[in-house]
Amino acid sequence: MNAAAHPASTGALPYYRATANECELFEMAHRLRLPVLIKGPTGCGKTRFVAYMAARLGLPMWTVSCHDDLTAADLTGGYLLKGGETEWFDGPLTRAVRAGGICYLDEVVEARKDVTVVLHPLTDDRRVLPLERTGELLSAPETFMLIVSYNPGYQNILKALKPSTRQRFIAIEFNFPQPEAEVEIVSAESGLAPDRVKPLVLLANRLRALKGQDLEEGVSTRLLVYCASLIAAGMRHDDAIRAAMIEPLSDDNDVKDGLMEVVAAVFG
Repeated sequence: MNAAAHPASTGALPYYRATANECELFEMAHRLRLPVLIKGPTGCGKTRFVAYMAARLGLPMWTVSCHDDLTAADLTGGYLLKGGETEWFDGPLTRAVRAGGICYLDEVVEARKDVTVVLHPLTDDRRVLPLERTGELLSAPETFMLIVSYNPGYQNILKALKPSTRQRFIAIEFNFPQPEAEVEIVSAESGLAPDRVKPLVLLANRLRALKGQDLEEGVSTRLLVYCASLIAAGMRHDDAIRAAMIEPLSDDNDVKDGLMEVVAAVFG
């Protein structure tokens, strides 16, 4: 099977700083057994948020990184040879349903269309998962929760959720944190002092303003953490900025030269 699924145990809470009412909304959705769609740009904290909420609720979590070859069978399971015999193995979605945990499909629009079809019975009042190949009809326990995410900036007519699928979920929109919150987050994640993080956040927001002009995507909070971590480890700030905030954004030398001019304007 091709699913890149990673079951996560619930131990200490991973670091997460709320920026609005997303934690309360998630908890209410879980209590009411509602599926959740999380949308936002790359590296803004969607996956970290889901992992944090799974730990906060004390639930096991299976993360599936969706891709072009992901099929419904990868999620539900299939028959594999073991010791010369054919044996059924549950996929990550089936395991999450049986365990009453969270199944998180990251970048769900990347998966094949038959994936969304298998999700439909779990996203309405039936809350069931039919396993046609075994003849089972699994009823999701109260603790089961289905979460999907995607980046709206990458959507096109070939890779978009149908309205009939979107309207099966409540939605939480993520964006990059406000500067003060982002300074706190990056400092906590990297160990770099807030006063040294502040100009990096200022630079990130200057570069994000170029999205749609020279850049397809702006600097993510994830890249900011990488940059600050390099600086905290002793790397010169200009080398860290180039490695973590310039090179990942473009391969075009003219574009990169222009971005370095923005760096020079911020850091003098």
